[in-house]
Amino acid sequence: MLDTITKKRINDCRDILVGKLPDPKGQIEQITIGLIYKFMDDMDKESIELGGNAKFFSNDFKKYSWDSLFDARVTASDMLSLYSEAIENMEKNPNIPQLFRDIFNNAYLPYRDPETLKMFLKTIGEFEYTHSEKLGDAFEYLLSIMGSQGDAGQFRTPRHIIDFLVEIVEPSKTDTILDPSCGTAGFLISAFKYIKQKNNNELTPEQRKKLIQNFVGYDISPDMVRLSLVNLYLHGFSEPHIYEYDTLTSEERWNENFDVILANPPFMTPKGGIRPHKKFSIQANKSEILFLDYIIEHLSGTKKAGIIIPEGVLHNNYASYKSIREKLIKENLLYAVVELPHGVFKPYASVKTHILFIDKDIAKIKDEILFVQIENDGFTQTGARKPVKQNDLGEAKRLIQAFKSTNNITSKLVKFNTVHKTEILNDKCLSLVGRRYKAIHYANSSNYPTRKLDKKLIKVFKGTSGAQSTEEGNYRFVVTAENFRTSKDYAFNCKAICVPIVSSTGHGHASVRRLHYIEGKFALANIMCGIEVLDESILLPKYLYFILSAMKEEILASLMTGTSNVSLDKDDIYDIEIPCPSIEIQQKIIQSQLNTENEIFEMKKKIKANLKKLSNEGKKIWN
Repeated sequence: MLDTITKKRINDCRDILVGKLPDPKGQIEQITIGLIYKFMDDMDKESIELGGNAKFFSNDFKKYSWDSLFDARVTASDMLSLYSEAIENMEKNPNIPQLFRDIFNNAYLPYRDPETLKMFLKTIGEFEYTHSEKLGDAFEYLLSIMGSQGDAGQFRTPRHIIDFLVEIVEPSKTDTILDPSCGTAGFLISAFKYIKQKNNNELTPEQRKKLIQNFVGYDISPDMVRLSLVNLYLHGFSEPHIYEYDTLTSEERWNENFDVILANPPFMTPKGGIRPHKKFSIQANKSEILFLDYIIEHLSGTKKAGIIIPEGVLHNNYASYKSIREKLIKENLLYAVVELPHGVFKPYASVKTHILFIDKDIAKIKDEILFVQIENDGFTQTGARKPVKQNDLGEAKRLIQAFKSTNNITSKLVKFNTVHKTEILNDKCLSLVGRRYKAIHYANSSNYPTRKLDKKLIKVFKGTSGAQSTEEGNYRFVVTAENFRTSKDYAFNCKAICVPIVSSTGHGHASVRRLHYIEGKFALANIMCGIEVLDESILLPKYLYFILSAMKEEILASLMTGTSNVSLDKDDIYDIEIPCPSIEIQQKIIQSQLNTENEIFEMKKKIKANLKKLSNEGKKIWN
């Protein structure tokens, strides 16, 4: 637990630097370098107190010691020159371990204000070297400020999501563990803490030493490597195994396999795509698909993994995406998928993500895959991400743990469904978005017989008119808004149910505000599709309109997919099952619905009239 004094010191350091370094990442780098610099001096003093000699600040580097910097005879300008020279040359110090050399690699002072540096180092001087959790927690707090890690789709994973993932994967003290895109090593530290807690913090020094050897991280960014090294070092890893390594294009470490892989790989592919080496089993140039393939290929033993991925990986129709999904199922790797709220990575991005849980021992005895929807993760879905009482993570964890050992699972607190592997493999999309299967079978809970909206029963067509480019005219122009517009030309002449194919709210969140029903000649917005009933002896168009309107969130919104731009594939409508009673019952339902709509219309009319009357009376009183 981070104490208030340590947190204040971290914030003080940032406040001092912010005028010279507005970028949080730059602040963190300078605080990191300053802390390690101070800790080396602390360790030298501890060595001298025990009868030894200074190691780090000795010989040519003695002039850079902490006491030398703060010597009364050293002016602020002298301090700036000394410190700047020290951090630039420190990687050449023959007396420091490789870990510290890596931390000081390419280090420099990005500002030249002596007074700012003096205030900054004075605050850094209030920290004292220790291997306790206090400094580790302080550094994690510091890293949490950074949030976004650049423009490559690398977003810092929130601590509570990391811990949730690790607790479900359940790594053991004998497992070798990898994060192939480790960022600041959050997954590795969470796994380390989990294993220690699982063993009641009673690991012997020898067991702890062996345990630490099992953790490995790769990252393409030297800045992230530096932060990972410090983060692990402050959590008791005297020699962290973090490597600057391009997981997707380098081959040197291809033969290294691991029992457990924990990862939140980058979501974004650079312009022009990735050019991977030839050892991947899937031919692709998208980072998210290559990382998933890499993880599958580098699992050994029981093959356990927890991987955060963008929703597109689970539903994209490209051959490489379908191939990797097929591999996950056919090779008995995947057993559960957790859908996260769209706001998990706010304020840096609003993306729809899922967690894949892999465990070969569990998957090979399961005929179904469990899908769980997290609607609340304990924080608002806004940019502020303020804590709230609603939190589905605990119940989701309980549900997944129950699924591991039994097929009879229930929950009234979170949405979930299980889907047979054969149904997924036979699905035209081979989709691993669980709500899709829930949506197309939603009508099974009806008291009426169900009917699939196949191509013999309906025709689905896409709108062709742009909202801005359509000239006004005599024909109705159906748009997503409540009221129709007009168009000079028409494109369709039929009875149609008009459905938005783009989410009303967008940005990772699926929503359908309204559907429209129309008869005759009309134009249709190009962000909508129309449904025409081909056989009215089986299905009445207006009945279909009322049914889909009533189920728009459960069915249509649930079929919308996308990482950030969420949309509906119009062809997915052909997979929907609806309650399909006799024509006589459909007519009764239509009439009942029309009566209700008329009542609502009359009520609205009455309210408007009353408001107008009150307004007129108010004017008279005022006059």
